[in-house]
Amino acid sequence: MKWLIGFLFIVLFLFPQISVRSQDSVATVKPVKKGWNVGVLPAVSFNSDLGFQYGGLVNLFHYGDGSRYPKYDHSYYFEASRYTKGSGLLRLAYDSEQLIKNIRTTFDFSYMPEQMADFYGFNGYESVYNSDYVENDQTYPSRIFYKHQRNMFRFHADFTGSLGYDNVFWTAGAEFYDIRLRSVNVDKLNRGKKEEDKLPDPKNNPGLYEHYINWGLIPADEASGGYFTGIKGGLVYDSRDFQPNPMSGIWSDIIIYGAPRLTSQLDNGFLRLSVTHRQYFTLVKEKLSFVYRLSYQGNLGTYVPFYIQPLMITTQLRGAYSEGLGGQRSLRGILRNRVVGNGFIYGNAEFRYKFFRIEWLNQNIYLAINTFIDAGQVVSKIPVEEKVKNHFPNWTENDTKEYFNFGSESIHWSAGAGLKAVMNENFILSGDFGRALNSQDGRSGLYIGLNYLF
Repeated sequence: MKWLIGFLFIVLFLFPQISVRSQDSVATVKPVKKGWNVGVLPAVSFNSDLGFQYGGLVNLFHYGDGSRYPKYDHSYYFEASRYTKGSGLLRLAYDSEQLIKNIRTTFDFSYMPEQMADFYGFNGYESVYNSDYVENDQTYPSRIFYKHQRNMFRFHADFTGSLGYDNVFWTAGAEFYDIRLRSVNVDKLNRGKKEEDKLPDPKNNPGLYEHYINWGLIPADEASGGYFTGIKGGLVYDSRDFQPNPMSGIWSDIIIYGAPRLTSQLDNGFLRLSVTHRQYFTLVKEKLSFVYRLSYQGNLGTYVPFYIQPLMITTQLRGAYSEGLGGQRSLRGILRNRVVGNGFIYGNAEFRYKFFRIEWLNQNIYLAINTFIDAGQVVSKIPVEEKVKNHFPNWTENDTKEYFNFGSESIHWSAGAGLKAVMNENFILSGDFGRALNSQDGRSGLYIGLNYLF
């Protein structure tokens, strides 16, 4: 597989001149890390619509005097990458249990402009996905049919502390989002292209985002996005033996999330609920584990604007993007944000195997593989069918079948495998390849980034 070969090339690029030894000979060799340690990864790629990507990321860990190793005192994460035609990512994140004694503190500042963000409608399979629209120029000459432009600024401040009982914690946080939406800027994307290769203007050839606005499924006052402040609080049970990659324990949380109207560009505030359970089992000591995650997220009797619906509620961010269902952080191999509704459930089951370890230049490094199955479904729907019938009272089922398949929502499945390269237990370079098991969810996805999924 080409992606696997490329992943291994990156590993060797980051850690050159490694002399490999068998796992058994080094499994117990763990030199204590002190002071600063750094992980660096370049970000280089090319996309015909987005252009050339350039940039990179740096993850700095400070282990102090080494007495807490492999736990770190402070983690600083910097990422900056950009495509030549406008999309990009600028992120600064911080994580520590030492900044405020006995309180886990995380901050995240991110700016994420996207020329072509995904939009596939609401309620999963009830919104029809037609791959010919994006793959067959003879059928519909536009790869942007399921796209719109989204520029997002995000700030997170999250805190977790003990309640005085074993493994029981409180969690709280505040978030600010400013999300700006519009149709895809085809003038920028068409620069330098031949006339026959240019993308059509959404004003004359509307995509799904434009259709939903015209049909009243996206209210006019939401179409361009807005800003809001979120406040969250909840309870956490966490008995994991080691947070970056647990071999045993439970991690469960229940979170209430609210966005007050007074601090948001909303007609009314909203409330949401998130409940997540994760569990980790050791099958072979220090080598093989089985892990799973089950989660529910839904609205508590309030209305949530469409551009906020995909955002996932978390105790702390583990990656640049936290939205779904579909994509890198939820259902790998399924189109990003394919499954959007007022309430949804999802689960992940995964085997993780550390197949060898090495020690090089006083760095502890291991490689691991993982196999997984992901699944999710909308359980509380956005009332699309009622709105369509009210807006188009004369539409028949034949008229709507190109865009809607009411009553068809069911479980979305994907499966795949991945490879991990880990330095000093905390810097985890991750590659996952997932394949959707239903063509309505797309074909497959390849994700290269940092950290295990959970």
